[in-house]
Amino acid sequence: TWSDRCRANANVSVYGQHRVSGHACRSVRGLAGIGRNRKSKTRTAQPRIAPERAIKTVTMIQKLSTFILALSVLLSISSVNSVAQSERFAHNDSVTIQYQKAYDTIVSMLEGNTPASFKEAVFAVENAYLDGSLSKELFQQDLDLLTGLASQIIQNRQLTYSGSDKSNVEVNAALFTIMTDTLHLLWSNNVNLRHMPFRYDFDDVFGRSDWTQMFVSKLLATRSGNCHSLPYLYKILAEEMDVPAHLALAPNHVYIKLRNEESGWYNTELTSGQFPIDAWLMASGYVHMDAIHNSIYMDTLSTRQSLALTLVDLAKGYQRKTQNTDPEFVLQITEKALEYDPTSINALLLKAELLKEELQRGMEKKGFEEIGSIVTGSPTDSLFTEMQKMYGHIHQLGYRQMPESMYLDWLQSLQSEREKYTNSNLPYSNN
Repeated sequence: TWSDRCRANANVSVYGQHRVSGHACRSVRGLAGIGRNRKSKTRTAQPRIAPERAIKTVTMIQKLSTFILALSVLLSISSVNSVAQSERFAHNDSVTIQYQKAYDTIVSMLEGNTPASFKEAVFAVENAYLDGSLSKELFQQDLDLLTGLASQIIQNRQLTYSGSDKSNVEVNAALFTIMTDTLHLLWSNNVNLRHMPFRYDFDDVFGRSDWTQMFVSKLLATRSGNCHSLPYLYKILAEEMDVPAHLALAPNHVYIKLRNEESGWYNTELTSGQFPIDAWLMASGYVHMDAIHNSIYMDTLSTRQSLALTLVDLAKGYQRKTQNTDPEFVLQITEKALEYDPTSINALLLKAELLKEELQRGMEKKGFEEIGSIVTGSPTDSLFTEMQKMYGHIHQLGYRQMPESMYLDWLQSLQSEREKYTNSNLPYSNN
């Protein structure tokens, strides 16, 4: 900058108490009565200027120099902030790229362009949140270890079951065992190993503080999970062993529904390692009959609906990852989930929340402090109407919000009232 060159090249001239740059401020020397003859290089006398005028001029130049210096500092700070902002944008761009890739993977399955795989969909969702750092090889190795163990159990255990679907029942029985029971294994060279069951993690059960609490990869690494990761892992393992297993929903909850010829449909609850009857699910008090009639709760999810559910997970993860700075993409993912499962209660609730947040931003922008102050016919009014319709639709489907504290009490009631709610009419409930 000009001020930098001035300071770097100048001999400092002093007039009174004012210090001024000599090289760049040649006019100041003239004002002070010091100059050079360009031809002879000899010092010549110059007309003197009144000291008061000289001081004022020097002061003016000093202020100008100070201003330029301050401006230089401000520009430097602005440059640093610009770099930091660019880095944030670059980070968000890299996150969006990961999430777009996961989105494309799942949508391709839904559109029938690639084979449907719940495992691949779950891996894509978790890998996107972890910035592409999740090892697919290690993820598969963990699954192979568990399915291999299940195969060994099937070979060494006989179930008292005679239905034509016995092979499926044996697989489901083995998967239930490895997820809920302690096993003592004799490995090669007479090495004794102990397989520990997966347990329910009561710490941050909804992933409020740490979204990875919801992940199957976290469950495999720590042997502890929740009502999201535990049934997800069971379904993945069943898919790996080529037997049907269906996800089902309850308020704040996911569980497994299975079927065999002798028992019909039955529930598998992996958070407590039991087979609860439907009465336990109803006992929460938040499963309205309309919710059952409209199949938002206690019904099996198809492959397409399960994949759509992973899109909801993807949207929520992106919302957390970006601190909700890109609500448009979150809405895009959510609407794609609803395209393939129009009654997905989790997708509907997320869309309603997105509409509410958009309404709040619109009200703040327009200066509307209360709903009643919204101008009729305005875009904000249209958004409010859309949000009302969405929440009304959710209520009509039978959704009732369940407090989180009551949810935990409800989960634990299956332990305290085990005999009341457990289905004992199963071929492997006592095996």
